[in-house]
This record gives sequence, C-alpha cells and structure tokens, in this order.
Amino acid sequence: MVIAFSSEKFSLCFLALLFPLLVFAQTNPVPALKMQQVYDEIKTPYKYGLVMTPGGKDKMIDSPSIFRYGETWYMTYIVFDGRGYETWLAKSDNLLNWTTLGRIMSFTQNTWDANQKAGYIALQDYDWGGSYEVEQYREKYWMSYLGGASEGYEAGILGIGMAFSDYLTEVKEWQRIPRPVMLPGDDDARWYDNATIFKSTVIHDKSKSLGFPFVMYYNAKSKEDNKAERIAMAVSDDMERWKRYGAQPVIDHKTGISGDAFITRIDDLWVMFYFGAFWKPGAFERFACSYDLVNWTDWEGDDLISPSETYDNRYAHKPFVIKHNGIVYHFYCAVDNDNNRGIAVATSKDIGKSALTF
Repeated sequence: MVIAFSSEKFSLCFLALLFPLLVFAQTNPVPALKMQQVYDEIKTPYKYGLVMTPGGKDKMIDSPSIFRYGETWYMTYIVFDGRGYETWLAKSDNLLNWTTLGRIMSFTQNTWDANQKAGYIALQDYDWGGSYEVEQYREKYWMSYLGGASEGYEAGILGIGMAFSDYLTEVKEWQRIPRPVMLPGDDDARWYDNATIFKSTVIHDKSKSLGFPFVMYYNAKSKEDNKAERIAMAVSDDMERWKRYGAQPVIDHKTGISGDAFITRIDDLWVMFYFGAFWKPGAFERFACSYDLVNWTDWEGDDLISPSETYDNRYAHKPFVIKHNGIVYHFYCAVDNDNNRGIAVATSKDIGKSALTF
C-alpha cells in the first residue's frame, strides 16, 4: 500500500519530528555529570570567617568585588550607614587580610543617584583561575552600580548607573554618566523588572555570541508579581546604552530572591554564582551553568554556602568566587541574628580561622 502525503502534511510531520531537536538546540541543558564536576571544582566547605567588618553598629557592609592589579588584590564593597549606599575600596596582599582605603562613590546632591551608589566592578577577566585583572574600555575602567535618590535601605526608585575612572586602585571619586542606563519605568521594561532593579554585573563577551560585546546580568522585581526577584539580561555596544535581552528572566524560582549574579568561565562552560533566599529558609549560595550565556541549567544539589556560624546564621549570600594558586575563595555577605553585616570568605582547602568578629 502506498501512503500519499500532501506537501503541507509532510511539512507539518517534519516539523513535529524536528521540534524536540530544535528545543534541545535552543536550551542545550548541561548534563548532570558535568554539573556535579563543576560543583566538585567550585565547592568551598571550609569557612575561614569574617575578613571585613563595618566597624560600628550603625553601618553594614556588603557586595564584595575582588580584582587584582599588579601583585595586589583589591576589593570594592558597599557601605550602608542608614542614609543609603556608598562604594568603598580596600586592598590585600593575601586575600585574607584587608586594609580599608576609602570611598570611591559618595553621596551627592540633586542627582538621580544622590543617596544610593552601590558599585560593582565590570569587565574583569572571567577565566576561572585567571588573572582577575580589570580590562579598560575606551581607556577607562568601568563599574555598574545600583543608584537611587531616596534615603533608606534600598528605598524609592532604584535603577542601574554606569561609572568610569582613570584610577582603578586610587581613592578618587569615579565619574558617573549623569543619567541612569536602566530604570523600571523604561519603555522597554519587561514584566519582570518594572518595579525595582537591583545589583548588576557586566562582562565583555569578546566573541559577541549574542551580537553585542557587553553583557549584563541583573536582578529585579515586578509590579505584577512582586513575590519573586529574578535574574535577567541586558546587552550593549558601548557600555552606556543598554537594552533588555529576551522576554523572560534567565533564573526564576517563582518566589523569594534569586540575585547578585557573578559570572566565570570554566573550560567551555559559563558558570553563574548567585544567591537564593526565601524559596527555602534563609539565604544561601547557588550556581547555574550555560553553554550560551542565555539558557542556564540550575544546580539541584547542596548549597555552595548556607548559614552555619554565629556570624552568618541569618544569611550567607551575595557571592564573589575566584580561584588562586589552587585554592577557591568564596567571598560572601554574612549576616548574623542581630543583623550585623560583614564580608566573610570560605575556601576549598582548610587554611585556618579568622580572628575577626563583629
């Protein structure tokens, strides 16, 4: 018996057979064995302890960015003093003992970001175990930052600004583009970021795999569904003009917080460190992996870090993770039950305990 197909029916049958392959090609999930190998590489079971404390009950410190310049390590971090966020700089010779240098983004008057300037180093070498140096663009160093005019803890309308400087390691005020580069009220705001935009991280994708050299990950909340904070993407040709990428967030647990992405590359795989909160108890560190920067496979195993010590027994969150001389250093914000907030580090090898306490 001969079965005859019309061209239309043949096309529909062909597409039906091809569709699962197209979906796989688009999402390309990372196999479970590969995810386990990544976890084994990046896990840091040894908590060294606090390496930076705020130095007063009226202040909290948060969101470390660690980079190298010459033979010295530097950290940008943010300080909340009751009024809002400012960005500070510290240095270290060994990643464990840190000396505060001073402010590099301070409060201002009558600007869109007058009372909130929480900065995060951009365009860093993202190779796992690499140099961790910061690249220049147009002969300037760059930071993205959370900005806003209102006083208080992450109060009012918050968006993303861009700052730049000739001086990466000196205590000098960074210059800022006078306008925000992303706000929740933008014309191209998505359903998931039209209420508040929080922390951002920017990498230089030299291959322009998404058609743009600069890729940003940021976390945001929605007016329509404000039970969740999600991680989304934006892209740029020039670090100043940004547009949202895609119609959906890339990390979304439907409730609680998924935020503060930090991106590294291990061999052919992109790895995103991020923190989760309140989709299970507390705040804790997680990761996801991707082949294409867009489709991410979420790790379903144990937390990388979770509350366990007196200094982080409330929250252990906001990751910055590097590998140096064979040791993985996982910096994070540690919050205790009295709401003291400092910067701690955990390591892949036991290197002893810090003497610092709140």
